[in-house]
Amino acid sequence: MTPITEVEGRRLALSNLDKVLHPLTGTTKGEVLHYYATVGAAILPHLRDRPVSFLRYPDGPDGQLFFTKNPPPGTPSWVSTAPVPRSEDPRARQVVVQDLASLMWAANLVVEFHTPQWRTSSPAVADRLVFDLDPGPPATVVDCCRVALHLRERLAADGLEAFAKTSGAKGLHLLVPVVPTPSEQVSAYARQLAVEAEAALPRLVVHRMARALRPGKVFVDHSQNAAAKTTATPYTLRARALPAVSAPVTWEEVADCAAPAADPEELVFLMDDIAPRLERYGELLAPLFAPERAGGVP
Repeated sequence: MTPITEVEGRRLALSNLDKVLHPLTGTTKGEVLHYYATVGAAILPHLRDRPVSFLRYPDGPDGQLFFTKNPPPGTPSWVSTAPVPRSEDPRARQVVVQDLASLMWAANLVVEFHTPQWRTSSPAVADRLVFDLDPGPPATVVDCCRVALHLRERLAADGLEAFAKTSGAKGLHLLVPVVPTPSEQVSAYARQLAVEAEAALPRLVVHRMARALRPGKVFVDHSQNAAAKTTATPYTLRARALPAVSAPVTWEEVADCAAPAADPEELVFLMDDIAPRLERYGELLAPLFAPERAGGVP
């Protein structure tokens, strides 16, 4: 029997609560839903007013994974959607997670949340700049932290303030609040900084995606600033054997992890780590929503 629960006046049917989704910890779907209910106040501002793409993993990370932008079949009428025209479908729409009930409905589908750097009210006009720092083995997140410190300083020279979060996989994401700027302009600037970083740190950084260039280096992926691209939303769980979260981190933690003898595991945060971190640090990415913190893109 499928349990029915009520969230903010909406009735939700929650299914397969005992199914194990993260095998290394035995984490069940019910525990995943409890996680999202607990961190709802932190994740919702990052989802609100942005079209959401879902990476679905209903049978866990070892089962079928599929990425979808379209509202799933059976999407309730009370879940918001917004037009996001695509060349192959000019009438396409995507889900917009505006409230806790919609968050819990989506979490019941077992998804990673991915969002663009713009809001539905201003398509292809970014209010964030993002870098995805992706280590090519044997490089690790320790190397990503060294690159992050370099990029933070470079961005500051242009009056821009960077904030860091783990990717929830092997790397690090930098998020930068910007005054609303066309995505094309943000993309060009981000690419320029990635090229500069490779020139400044040639043994550590690569700005091109080619796999052959990446072993032992950090790929500074600037491509997610393109209007059609998305990035894992802060606080989303990832489809991994461990219930790892894309978790905001302090610059002190980044600096500590950049030290020569640092352990990459220092920047791995699981589902159960997040509520205590929110209690200790508050919402580290709250400045992304403060207009006075946004900088102009050169």
